Amino acid sequence: MMTLRKKILILVPFLAGSMLCVGQQPDSLDLKIGQMILIGVPGTTLDEAVLSEVRQGKVGSIIFFEKNIPQKNSIAGLRKVIWQYQKEAPVPLFICIDQEGGRVNRLKEKYGFPRSITAHEMGAVGTIDSVRYYGQTTAATLAGLGMNVNFAPVVDLASNPDNPIIARYERAFSDNEEWVAQLAAEYIKTHRKLGIISVPKHFPGHGSSQADTHLGIADVTATWEERELAPYAKLIASGYAEAVMSAHIVNKKLDAAGNPGTLSDVIINGVLRGRLGFNGVVFSDDMQMHAITKHYGLEDAIRLAINGGIDIMTFSNNIDQSEERTVDRVHRIIRDLVNGGKISRERVDESYRRIMRLKKKYLYDDAKPSRVEAQPTGSDSKPAIETGG
Repeated sequence: MMTLRKKILILVPFLAGSMLCVGQQPDSLDLKIGQMILIGVPGTTLDEAVLSEVRQGKVGSIIFFEKNIPQKNSIAGLRKVIWQYQKEAPVPLFICIDQEGGRVNRLKEKYGFPRSITAHEMGAVGTIDSVRYYGQTTAATLAGLGMNVNFAPVVDLASNPDNPIIARYERAFSDNEEWVAQLAAEYIKTHRKLGIISVPKHFPGHGSSQADTHLGIADVTATWEERELAPYAKLIASGYAEAVMSAHIVNKKLDAAGNPGTLSDVIINGVLRGRLGFNGVVFSDDMQMHAITKHYGLEDAIRLAINGGIDIMTFSNNIDQSEERTVDRVHRIIRDLVNGGKISRERVDESYRRIMRLKKKYLYDDAKPSRVEAQPTGSDSKPAIETGG
């Protein structure tokens, strides 16, 4: 059986500008587009349709939710499904989950997983001990299952106590940006030691919102504060932000046109990449949230997201949609946009290089905990929370 290391060594000549080719594979553009797509999977057993998409390289990342956990033999069953998807991928998959703890907790005690607590509870202790303990416990659990990406920690500030999606569920460490940055760095360290990629979220700050982007547009123009960028700035400067998740919030203080963060060139390319110097992977929050689907067609949303700087678009498949948003359709739309000149090949290559750089660091055999931790890299309804971010 080909190891992940061998797959990577075969599939990473992109570093020298070469084309991908492993046997009879789709062309280079198809493979690169596939790396930009993250999907949720149905059921608790191996899904043949998803497996086919994985084999064809049409998806580069998959995400698991509580609905994917078998009721019996939960840990062994979930581990087996993850392994089956991973071993069939031509490029190792990002295997993702939202395991923040507390309310946003897919791996519950009733399935045999360790207890978790909310970020607010961790932050309220007043020391880093709680974050270190629960961060290590979570990272060890994910590593044991074969997962490699955790969409956590939340680095939003609990600045609005009435926030319906952050403060309400105690997802933020604190309303103090310095403390949030310190705890987030410690949380990321515990994950990095065990080879788990942490994804701080939701950029550029969702904590002051008065609405929930799962349900519609959340405009933070009147409530957002500059200090909400501080945790990102500190994590990027110290090398602890290798990936970031965007928010669908509207913030006209940053983007006067009023585009949601995920679809905003000004916010992602301008603020995150330009002003803060971030050169890692940007995941979108769920592209199927109503903040996007109620206001943008699929093609426009994809075009704006990619041109705006998103590297990997998330389609959780957890929300009923009136519009078909299958992997084939998403993949075809991206390809047509590239062929039509609305997205440049250079823009796809840019995301592909970022994705593969992160995969090469974490997803091959020599990416042992000691190697990964050595030095931080530089900047080079309410279960609607089940939708991916």
